[in-house]
Amino acid sequence: MPGGRHVAAVNGVSFDLAAGECLALVGESGCGKSVLAAALLGLLPGNAQTRGAALLGPAPDRLDLLTAGETALARTVRGRRAGLIPQSPAAHLTPVRTVRAQLAETVRELRGTGRRELREATGAAAARAAFPADHLDRYPHQLSGGLAQRAATALALVADAPLLIADEPTTGLDRDLVDRTVGELRRHTDDGHGLLVITHDLAAAERVADRVAVMYAGRVVELTDAAAFFGEPGPRHPYARGLLGALPERDFAPIPGLPPELDALPDGCAFAPRCERATDRCAVLPVLTGGVACHHAPEAARA
Repeated sequence: MPGGRHVAAVNGVSFDLAAGECLALVGESGCGKSVLAAALLGLLPGNAQTRGAALLGPAPDRLDLLTAGETALARTVRGRRAGLIPQSPAAHLTPVRTVRAQLAETVRELRGTGRRELREATGAAAARAAFPADHLDRYPHQLSGGLAQRAATALALVADAPLLIADEPTTGLDRDLVDRTVGELRRHTDDGHGLLVITHDLAAAERVADRVAVMYAGRVVELTDAAAFFGEPGPRHPYARGLLGALPERDFAPIPGLPPELDALPDGCAFAPRCERATDRCAVLPVLTGGVACHHAPEAARA
């Protein structure tokens, strides 16, 4: 576009996700996590461009989400093969229909149940997301941010899609509701569904994730088992170590500096200006190798 700028919000990201597995995608705000989720479901702005492949499902029914087209995504993917708990639930709820009506419509489309079964399934879906039954006949504008989040969670869970993308699913919830939501997402995964949870809440990620992917400046800088990430030997990338160390129950020490602007990334490691281990080697962009993209990963692991 004349006068416009090209910004690579997500670059070189590659991972797989199996049925019955949860991958937590973590990182500071603005690192590209939500852009990645939007790209997978075809929800990017019209001027956005994607390349690569995002394959969903086993062969021969495997579908490339990046080339599927809006018609296929709307009719066969969203809510059926891939569900979404959005970061901004109010924007995804139909404003002129009650929560009950939206849940019932989803159940009816997917299961075709009778009236009694429909009411029971609607109530069960609300209960799974800790959405109060006496609020089911309210419209989205009558809900608080936390209630809207729970309504969106109920809608995503009731579809029972093989893949669920949860973008900041605990936003606006108190700790008890966070625990309940995380527990329900873990049960959903244990039932054989794939779960991609995007979150800045590392405590929630520790409870739900099987693996962790750490994003920084649009790239995955570490991809590892959750047990190793949160326990021993711990993160290997300096940025990932800083994220974990910033938690109140850990070192409670913030990472110095600020992330770079995505339209002004350096040629080498984007984290180098904030990294105490940076050397001249960091002028070359590190490649994700053995689960970590850092020239100093062996030293970081020994430290």
